[in-house]
Amino acid sequence: MEREPKTTKPMYPVFLDIEGERCIVVGGGKVAERKVEKLLECGAAVTVVAPEATERIDALALQHKLLWEKREYRDGEACGYFLAIAATNIKDLNERVSADARAAGRPVNVVDVPTLCNFYVPSVLRRGDLQIAVSTAGASPSIAKKVRETLEPLFPETYEKLLERLRRFRIELHDKIPEESRRMEIYAEVAGSPEVESYLEGDFAPLEALIKKCV
Repeated sequence: MEREPKTTKPMYPVFLDIEGERCIVVGGGKVAERKVEKLLECGAAVTVVAPEATERIDALALQHKLLWEKREYRDGEACGYFLAIAATNIKDLNERVSADARAAGRPVNVVDVPTLCNFYVPSVLRRGDLQIAVSTAGASPSIAKKVRETLEPLFPETYEKLLERLRRFRIELHDKIPEESRRMEIYAEVAGSPEVESYLEGDFAPLEALIKKCV
């Protein structure tokens, strides 16, 4: 059995814009299905390559939400995609997908085999535009999930509405105040104000009143 390294290299955390990008998922089981769902949520153009697939993948293909190639993976195929995920239990196939993607400089993730990955899929807490990604560099996805679940009560659903309001506020500031340093000063004061905490607790009026004073 292959030994996993005792230590891992530092990973560079990044959020990728994959809207419209061609992504390949090799495998058609439940794990592949979960990977497909997440890619579609981000607007990727997904191709699934597998002789057989779950009913969900089949349904998505019938709805033209993804392309399902009902066949075996072809050597070098991952080179033509922006991003590749291998979600099979076939060691040789996973290695081929990883090697192909790496040779072309593509991001590749092989589920549950960290040594074949050059990126890991984190456990994500999402509140609208707020995303908190937790990774253990492939060491323990269960621990990453546990940390995410611990954070969830600290970031209520109202964060989504708050960020939408603060985004509009930034636009309003830009239109009203030409001096960048002054805009940044005002925005920082508002974002760090007690009124923001009230907003998160469901009392929107104090923040709206503060924003009105600023613009």
